[in-house]
Amino acid sequence: MKKSDIDDLKADFDKFLDENCGDSCDTTAQQEEDENIGVPLFVDVLNDKLLAPALSGVYLSRIDIKRVAEGIDESIPIKERAKMMKALFRHTAKKEYLRKAFDEFNKHINGRILIYTDLGEEFPASKSIFDENITKAKKIQKMFEQIIDDFEEIEATDEPMII
Repeated sequence: MKKSDIDDLKADFDKFLDENCGDSCDTTAQQEEDENIGVPLFVDVLNDKLLAPALSGVYLSRIDIKRVAEGIDESIPIKERAKMMKALFRHTAKKEYLRKAFDEFNKHINGRILIYTDLGEEFPASKSIFDENITKAKKIQKMFEQIIDDFEEIEATDEPMII
């Protein structure tokens, strides 16, 4: 197949969409809305602070988030880190679930703290930088405890529409 054939096919498909769908075929907004259903409000704050190494002092990769999920017997697909966090906490209803998830995050963060401590000892000139990251990481761990304390559990009722 030639490149011009593919370009022609794309042009025909775009023309078809414009003629038959207009703006009603745009599914990205619907997908984003579907992804946010059932996600607690604290997840956005958690994403902003935990996933930004400048604020949290650590970098958590997609694999780290995947391992956290596996550590609490959850299965989430590997996507963007923020979407993975939303998927991890989407149906959180119990403090126990939060505690398990944050305990797993703490394991990863404590591993980074240990690395920073070792690096600070090996490279004394850079110790202040590592100490700053350790302080940020410990602050994030305190935030986990605050989220758990503030979380209101959702109890199952006979009538699901009663709030």
